[in-house]
Amino acid sequence: MSRRYLVSQLFDGQQMLKNVVLTVERGRVTALDKERNRWDEKLQGILAPGFVDLQVNGGGGLLFNQVREGEQVLSVLRAHGRFGTTAMLPTVISDDLAVMTRAADAVARARQSSPFGILGIHFEGPHLATGKRGVHNPEQMRPIGEAEWQLYARDDLGIKLVTLAPETVSEAEIRTLISLGVIVFLGHSNANADQVERALAAGACGFTHLFNAMSPLASRAPGMVGAALLDEHSMAGLILDGHHMDYRAARLALKCKGRDNLMLVTDAMPPVGGEHHSFELVGRRVNRDGDRLLGPDGELAGSVLEMNRAVLNAIAALDVPPGQALRMASANPARAVGMEAVLGHLKPGALANMVLLGEGMRVIGSWVAGEPLWRDEA
Repeated sequence: MSRRYLVSQLFDGQQMLKNVVLTVERGRVTALDKERNRWDEKLQGILAPGFVDLQVNGGGGLLFNQVREGEQVLSVLRAHGRFGTTAMLPTVISDDLAVMTRAADAVARARQSSPFGILGIHFEGPHLATGKRGVHNPEQMRPIGEAEWQLYARDDLGIKLVTLAPETVSEAEIRTLISLGVIVFLGHSNANADQVERALAAGACGFTHLFNAMSPLASRAPGMVGAALLDEHSMAGLILDGHHMDYRAARLALKCKGRDNLMLVTDAMPPVGGEHHSFELVGRRVNRDGDRLLGPDGELAGSVLEMNRAVLNAIAALDVPPGQALRMASANPARAVGMEAVLGHLKPGALANMVLLGEGMRVIGSWVAGEPLWRDEA
């Protein structure tokens, strides 16, 4: 069954179109045309590609490290659908193998009913550097063992992304991960620039929350930050919440890496889309303090950033046009995980993952593969 939407403004991923009819059939965009005689529903606002979040720890009161059921994973997706995210990689931070496996099982079950909303899973750790652990539990950090290899080899998880520190994982191991279909990002690391460049040569292709929890740029030691800024091909995530980085650092990243190699991530935690202001994270109490989350030692512990707010912040802080900010939240992350053919645009053949935006990037509605995810009934 097809459904035709008369859209007042449509951002197709590259340009803004006005007064067009978008046809959705079997979860995909099948046509865009100017003929406006036949339509089923009128959408006022800007219809854009749904946002893609590759680093989201939880939402709606739930933490992915604690989920047990596929329905809980889908509940987090719905919580973020209020803010325009229609596809995500549930992110599990450093924990013991039982927790990692339990979360992976829940993701696999969720994907059975929503494979285009729950794209796969992101293991942020546990193969990280203790000196750049952030809020991660240092007792959980370890080399890749046989049990982890079996987990990373699973073929029921969809997209598999692993964030690791290259000083803890060899180049041969990175190549093996890639042979298992794993996308390798670098982060939580004290690696020097040479180690980073060797990891990139071995197949690593991105950086998790650029600038945060990684060796900084210095005159005689460019570190991971310097290597990331120099590399023309890798992707990098930015947490534009006003706390994780000075916006001037983000503008520097834009100048160095270009508009197509930066993507917005939220690093969101359970309070996003929920009512809880305090929660347990790998044995540590995290509390909300205004628009930030703090661990017991005052360290940042994820964020309460929503993706539509990240888009607004990109427009204001990076001085990029709205279309570019929207791409940083959709097309760029889709390309980072090889989904650019069907996500990040609304041209024929694309999945109908869509977000309807009103004034100030307020989300009016969101869809996954043509099915409503969230709608503002106000």
